[in-house]
Amino acid sequence: MPPLDESAPFEPAPVEIEDIGSNPARLVAGRETLAEIAERRLSRRTALLGLAALTQLPAAAAAESDGPSSLGFTELSHRLSQRDAVAPGHEIQTVIRWGDPVLADAPAFDPQAVTAAAQAQQFGYNNDYVDYLPLPHGSQNSEHGLLVVNHEYTNTNMMFPGLGAGRSAALKASAAQAAAEMAAHGMSVVELRREGGRWSPVAAGRLNRRITAETPIRIGGPAAGHERLRTNADPTGTQVLGTLNNCSGGNTPWGTVLTAEENFNVYFGGAAATTGEQKDHYRRYGILSESLYSWSRHTDRFNLDKEPNEPNRFGWVVEFDPYDPTSVPVKRTALGHFKHECCNHAISADGRVAIYMGDDERFEYIYKFVTARRWHPTDRAANRDLLDEGTLFVARCLDDGRLEWLPLVHGEGPLTAANGFASQAEVLIETRRAADLLGATPMDRPEDVEPNPLTGRIYAMLTNNTARGGQRLDRANPRAANAHGHVVELIPPGAGTSQVDHVAPVGRWEIFLLAGKPGVDAGARYHRATSDQGWLSCPDNCTFDRKGRIWIATDGAPSAAGVADGLYAADTAGYGRGLTRLFYQAPTGAEVCGPCFTPDGETIFLAIQHPGEEAGSSFERPTTRWPDFQPGMPPRPSVIAITRKGGGEIGS
Repeated sequence: MPPLDESAPFEPAPVEIEDIGSNPARLVAGRETLAEIAERRLSRRTALLGLAALTQLPAAAAAESDGPSSLGFTELSHRLSQRDAVAPGHEIQTVIRWGDPVLADAPAFDPQAVTAAAQAQQFGYNNDYVDYLPLPHGSQNSEHGLLVVNHEYTNTNMMFPGLGAGRSAALKASAAQAAAEMAAHGMSVVELRREGGRWSPVAAGRLNRRITAETPIRIGGPAAGHERLRTNADPTGTQVLGTLNNCSGGNTPWGTVLTAEENFNVYFGGAAATTGEQKDHYRRYGILSESLYSWSRHTDRFNLDKEPNEPNRFGWVVEFDPYDPTSVPVKRTALGHFKHECCNHAISADGRVAIYMGDDERFEYIYKFVTARRWHPTDRAANRDLLDEGTLFVARCLDDGRLEWLPLVHGEGPLTAANGFASQAEVLIETRRAADLLGATPMDRPEDVEPNPLTGRIYAMLTNNTARGGQRLDRANPRAANAHGHVVELIPPGAGTSQVDHVAPVGRWEIFLLAGKPGVDAGARYHRATSDQGWLSCPDNCTFDRKGRIWIATDGAPSAAGVADGLYAADTAGYGRGLTRLFYQAPTGAEVCGPCFTPDGETIFLAIQHPGEEAGSSFERPTTRWPDFQPGMPPRPSVIAITRKGGGEIGS
């Protein structure tokens, strides 16, 4: 294989699925845009100078007196390279890669012969969400735990030799190759230990598990058993095989994991998408007659002409217990049917649990679900089906800074039989249409929506939306042609106190930052002390450290801004509020996602997915050497761990 030329120009990947957009509301003229709202509300004090936050963090998180940022690392310089890089004084460890063993009998990885049987026992492909759950359950152990990882999708061109470059290779996959792709989807649970400063999987750990596109999963909640979820293989509408396109996710206070099904539409194909009675429903979810994969040609359940209801069985949040490898995962239909990017929890002052979610597509919405009952801190069994009962809400941002959470409840407002909703199940199956009718605020690709555990503020990563024109076509934009995205804070009543009310149907919102390069990209706004290396593009996932600082991972920066995707950190309050600093950058073509800290804050895990995904890349000629380049070995999506040399808390 010839050497790779790092000086060659970057060739961007094809248009992302999320960039297409299927919301007809984007065509409605005359609505005031979020840009116009934001212009009035982006005060110089809070947005440009970062001199004050509306909520102050505890003293431990206050900015240091000798500078505006409390972060102690030396930031990187922006770059495009085949190698990754981290701030000086830190080290990178590869923890696990595609094809590494998960189950006891897993065979050695053979990139020339990827099979479904082998892949179902090995670490799956394109890892997105990462979670670390201490062992034993309920502890704060930062040396021994479970690594829980989502496997979002497969790059067929990088998995199998001889299929050529680009996404068109997926349509050439044989039945056996398609079966291997199904086995590479889903989730992995891997026991993990840190010894001598190094992280390593525990071979044949008793809690290790693979969940794939063929794993039996129960359907729970109001839509379970509905006729639109019934198929020939499952006439009851209560049992489905597998979970697909698991993007980000979350966990619960009772120790289960929530995994979010995102772009499920790409696996289905058939003439019914354009001619059947469900064609309008299919269109609203971006389901086309031609799949992006070959699965619909090999497996009946992905063929719309044979199983028209199968797509309704994906696009949900799936809950499972990682501490019990025999537990049956459950699709929680009460949380809505859309392209879930995430599902992050917050505990309200009254003990009920709110789950915040983004629908990752242009002009889609931000949601929250509130449980009907309180959770039980000492009784896990009592929380088993807590997410089957409650209320789903969708967000509307008003021009005066108020936030309204609109309930998606059958019989209320337009959600009636007159508008085609005969029951709560149908409201949930057609969540997007219900939210359209309620007048929710269309947003610029809502990805991670995550609460800051120290303040209760919610941070929504809005990745980008270049389709937004300047003629007020919708309300969901901070600016026209938004190539770089932005971050919005959703502020519930009581934020910053011990009485945060996540149940309340009202709140406030603020702009935290508008991404892009200041002075170059119109509208880019940060703290005024942000360096030439600290600006970012295309925020995707986020997490918070023990001091309440935000860590933002990006997806799409190479094509949008000419810099590698990376991980940035910033204070959320005090003099350093919004002053982003570059901590880590991935190799060209790879996305950074799933940031997750150990409880002691001394390790941050990152998912590095789709290395080599650029147009023109293939198994035979990958365009990146990430992470352990070998001739005949394609780049392998991986989970890495970053620690400080000599130990200590990340970011201090």
